[in-house]
Amino acid sequence: MHLKRESVPKTWPIPRKGTKYIVVPMEEGLPVLIAIRDMLKMASDRKEAKMILHSKEVFVNNKRISDEKLVLKLFDVLKLKDKNYRLTVKNKKYSLEEISAKEAKEKIAKIIGQTLQKGKKIQLNLDDGGNYLVKEKAKTGDSALVVFGEGIKKIITLKEKSKVFIKKGKHIGKIGAIEKITENLAEIKVDGEKINVNLESLIALEWTT
Repeated sequence: MHLKRESVPKTWPIPRKGTKYIVVPMEEGLPVLIAIRDMLKMASDRKEAKMILHSKEVFVNNKRISDEKLVLKLFDVLKLKDKNYRLTVKNKKYSLEEISAKEAKEKIAKIIGQTLQKGKKIQLNLDDGGNYLVKEKAKTGDSALVVFGEGIKKIITLKEKSKVFIKKGKHIGKIGAIEKITENLAEIKVDGEKINVNLESLIALEWTT
């Protein structure tokens, strides 16, 4: 299936003019085809991008991939030709930020749910589709620092004074610190300005103090 270019999400950093149709992602996020061809400019067309993908040198979150429709989620790591990139948002558009090999070993994801498994083990369900058994206490809304191939290394609590990333809405891509939480809203200080954002739109990154 394909999507008309003028109908693509506003977060995709591609021009509205060009080939009529764009690959349709299997879920919310950015197709790896767009990342390789339109953002990194490593291919001039879909055919060249598919050749790169079939070279067995493309990895997402430390797993080899070959499907151009595979979707990159926020903070996912794309490895291509010995370079590592993390998917983030800048100026309300998806952006690929080059990162070090050390940084490429992990990512942060938001905890969207948890279930009790056999043996009273807790499974955390993350917004990138990942599911992990943990011993640490956590709550829905917190973040998990995931080390690829190992599991969750640390729980990052969403609370007052937390550093947060706004992942959706009109303030998408902004980073700030929570000043106050009232029910489902957080007052966040961003570049000296205070804004109110729904807690569901936030990803806790780290402590500010």
